[in-house]
Amino acid sequence: MVLPMSTVQEIVQLCEALPEDKQAELVDFARFLLARQSDDAWERSLSYSQPRPRLDAFLRESAADADEPLDTGRL
Repeated sequence: MVLPMSTVQEIVQLCEALPEDKQAELVDFARFLLARQSDDAWERSLSYSQPRPRLDAFLRESAADADEPLDTGRL
């Protein structure tokens, strides 16, 4: 996603107006927001309602072959 130049300029201006420690906090918050995008994508993938036969087969095989049974409740 590319931000419009006015948005980028506004972020730069805001950052420049802040003391250095607050600039670091702003950067940390931006990183947090960016990481949340990845989390949201994973949540959409995990909540996908279609059957997953290969995943189901893998879980069955893993549970049967493991030295220690696979605890699906911990996944």
